[in-house]
Amino acid sequence: MQYITQEMARFTHQLQYDDLDAQTVDNAKRFLLDSIGCAYGGSQTHDVQIMLDFYNDIGGKEEATVFNSGKKLPMLHQSLLNALMIRALDYNDIYWEEDPSHPSDLIPAALSPAEFLHSTGQDFIVAMVLAYEWEQRLCEFAHPGVRETKWHHATLTQFASPLAAGKILGLNEEQLVHAMGISASHNHTLGVVTAGNLTMMKNTVDPMATQSGVQAALLAKHGYEGPAHVIDGKEGLVDTFVNNNFELNILTDGLGDSFRINRCSMKAFPTEALTHTPMSALIKLMQENHIDKNDVEEVTIGTVARAADILSDPSKYDPQTRETADHSLPYCLAACIVDGAVTPASFTKEKIFDPEIRSFLPKIKVEANPEFEKTFPELKQASARIRTKQGQSYDITLDYPLGDYRQPMDEQTLLNKFDAMVVPVTGQKKRDLIVEAIMDLDKEPDMADFMKLMLK
Repeated sequence: MQYITQEMARFTHQLQYDDLDAQTVDNAKRFLLDSIGCAYGGSQTHDVQIMLDFYNDIGGKEEATVFNSGKKLPMLHQSLLNALMIRALDYNDIYWEEDPSHPSDLIPAALSPAEFLHSTGQDFIVAMVLAYEWEQRLCEFAHPGVRETKWHHATLTQFASPLAAGKILGLNEEQLVHAMGISASHNHTLGVVTAGNLTMMKNTVDPMATQSGVQAALLAKHGYEGPAHVIDGKEGLVDTFVNNNFELNILTDGLGDSFRINRCSMKAFPTEALTHTPMSALIKLMQENHIDKNDVEEVTIGTVARAADILSDPSKYDPQTRETADHSLPYCLAACIVDGAVTPASFTKEKIFDPEIRSFLPKIKVEANPEFEKTFPELKQASARIRTKQGQSYDITLDYPLGDYRQPMDEQTLLNKFDAMVVPVTGQKKRDLIVEAIMDLDKEPDMADFMKLMLK
């Protein structure tokens, strides 16, 4: 019997650099630039420092470079650390269809073995495009998405990451199937990590699923076996997730005709994705109408039901941690009112407890708008209404935020985001070398040389 993992493995094994069009290669570079910028910013966070200390204490073979570190660590350790750095600020890319995901979480699944094996830049680009392809297709094929049935989207990453790692490791089709079976049979992730009061695990579960994919691919290369029927066989994903309906053809229809990476979006704010259109709407409304923060009496946000539920429950009106604050729509909106923007600096402990920002939290109301449900996820609509102390009312509705693939960041905006996180850490000279290397990635003969730039 043929299982869908075998079709996925076949496409993964056969895809070559010459199969990629110029737009796909260009977007791979743009998303790598964005992700490395996020990694430098994330390298400064407390949770990353804890994880870095943990793995430095364990030690091991010096196989792959940790971003912004003077050390190399085993691929398994490094893949988790680098993925966590990319993820830590919640500033990396976003794809949201039936399920949300952050495909750049998977980049280290390809980057770690690419450095160790001295792969070319073109080889890495192919594996990165595959990571996005599978992660994004997996976000589309469950109805409703697995997050709507209380599972976290890292559950899907466990299926995609072994294919990205396996491509670089040179696995054959059979080994790729085994790698998927090994990884995807033991990494289902509870939705609790993004429900209620959030902890460091919010940013860690996807990197752990990325690490699992690298381990699974390495085990398969050594001859370890996993179930081929992990998706569509007895007691596989489809059989066990009984509250979801799956369109398996979404995983395979049109493979190679175009690439999903071209439909992925970037984040203009270091926050949960469904906060972005409301923030964009509020900022635009205040700027266009010259509304001073001191005149704001009440803000009412209309959004989809899941955003109202997840992002404005009682804990989000009193965030105590960075992880809760960047998933708190009221806090993010209050920061927009006070500062005119939300940046990584908005989530320091001092800022989270800033009395001025806190004073606006009770003024913010979040309502589910049934009309927006009808257009989601094709659109990411949200509305904002401001009532001023003078009794005036201003309204706006946006279809999607800045950074959406239909309204992409221009090159300068992307570089400004990158520079804000990288230049304070590396200085301008090294920043310029990193940007140049990423833009010339398709000409890179050895990814180990590329990763030397990431050493502290």
